[in-house]
Amino acid sequence: MAKPDCPQCEGTGWRPVEPPAADGVRRVERCSCNEAERSDELLRRGRIPRRYEHCTFENFHIRKDRESGQTNQSLRTAKLWAERFVEEYPTDFGLLFVGTTGVGKTHLAVAVLRELMIQKGVPCLFYDFRDLLQEIRESYNPVSQTSEFSVVAPVLDAEVLLLDEVIAANPSDWVKETLAHIINSRYNQKKATLITTTLPLGETSRRADTGARPSPGGGPNEARAGTRMPSGESVPSLDRSLDQFGVTLSSRLYEMCKLVEMKSDDFRKAIKQAGYRFHAE
Repeated sequence: MAKPDCPQCEGTGWRPVEPPAADGVRRVERCSCNEAERSDELLRRGRIPRRYEHCTFENFHIRKDRESGQTNQSLRTAKLWAERFVEEYPTDFGLLFVGTTGVGKTHLAVAVLRELMIQKGVPCLFYDFRDLLQEIRESYNPVSQTSEFSVVAPVLDAEVLLLDEVIAANPSDWVKETLAHIINSRYNQKKATLITTTLPLGETSRRADTGARPSPGGGPNEARAGTRMPSGESVPSLDRSLDQFGVTLSSRLYEMCKLVEMKSDDFRKAIKQAGYRFHAE
């Protein structure tokens, strides 16, 4: 829909091409205000929370490691993968952002959504996984004005979905079934899904817990056992966390999403907290 006050097309959605063609016939082309209006509408429908609506690739802060003083390579790599995903979309896979609290997973994931909606006109949808579960529960209330179908359908149908804060901490059978339904549906339809999941500090890998030696050709989590986060904590185990949702679902997540691991201190504690000042201080 064209902007009614657009000076180029005067609200028609078509602007004249200058200069006129060689045959003297004046031609028109679609006005850019249509694209701007569509981007605004996609952003409104995308449900990005106000807290994150400012998140872009440009203002993603790549911090330095406290110990080495060097630029955090995992954050740099994560940003590069996120940007590459936007550049090459449409793809037949999504992104699984993994890390501890405050490393910037949601920031990067939202930046991907914003770029897809603004630059490529791709319909996207943001949903905090906990909020989604609560809305589904409320749909069971007899006095509720919504149904489970009306809540879940947009999640299943979104061209690109961001499920934020999918936390694997002793999930109930109902939570497992709900997530499995969403993932399996999008998996079968080959729809791109972005997921952020927070791994609790101190949840070390199996090898670190047992002292076992790495097996030949062991996976990435096994190879990192015994290494440390910038904070000094042991590297959490992704396999162990996702396996709480079931081995089949965990396997599908690995197939449908590229793993993007982020290791750093908590940005909210290290940067944001230090920046809060009252004028009277």
